[in-house]
Amino acid sequence: MLVRDWMTPNPRTVTPDTPVLDAIKLLKDQGYRRLPVLEADRLVGIVTDKDLKDAMPSKATTLSVWELNYLLSKLTVSEVMAKPVITVDADEPLEEAALLMEEYKVGGLPVLSEGKLVGIITITDVLKAFIEVMGMREGGLRVTLDVEDKPGALERLGAAVKPSNIVSVATAGRHDGYRIVVLRITGEGLDTVVDRLRNADEKVLDVRETRPRKI
Repeated sequence: MLVRDWMTPNPRTVTPDTPVLDAIKLLKDQGYRRLPVLEADRLVGIVTDKDLKDAMPSKATTLSVWELNYLLSKLTVSEVMAKPVITVDADEPLEEAALLMEEYKVGGLPVLSEGKLVGIITITDVLKAFIEVMGMREGGLRVTLDVEDKPGALERLGAAVKPSNIVSVATAGRHDGYRIVVLRITGEGLDTVVDRLRNADEKVLDVRETRPRKI
């Protein structure tokens, strides 16, 4: 899965000279949380709802309403936007975007293709992809195993699972020559698939039955 498969294409943007009040209204009206900032089709920054809220005067200010309105009318996105911008290429694997967001502690990334802004990818998009990868909407059995970390291990799992069908595989937590493997299994023979795995000397740690969920 690539970033382009999960991003929101053609995101709304603002320019550096966009008034902060206009940017706040755009976020509120459209339900966005961040806006890429373009100058002559070149990405120069990104502004979030937090950036804009932090730019608003404190309620403890002694300025009059007229003074506040005057100051806010002069405040532009260029004065509050974040730069340089952390970006990801549209043809990068989705996990690269997730890693960048985790490393830089940001909730979204502008997506570039040949240097041009083509989309935006957020933590919400990554979560949607995670749900898809884990097959959570397909129901069936979620089986967690401790599997030897060596060639052929997954092939043996597949053979033991038949005639049921593995629709999702995830691995993590390598330890002492083993890996935690989570299988999502559907199809025929579900009532005996755990017995088949155990009879094949696989270490079953957890079994959960789940129902299909509509999107």
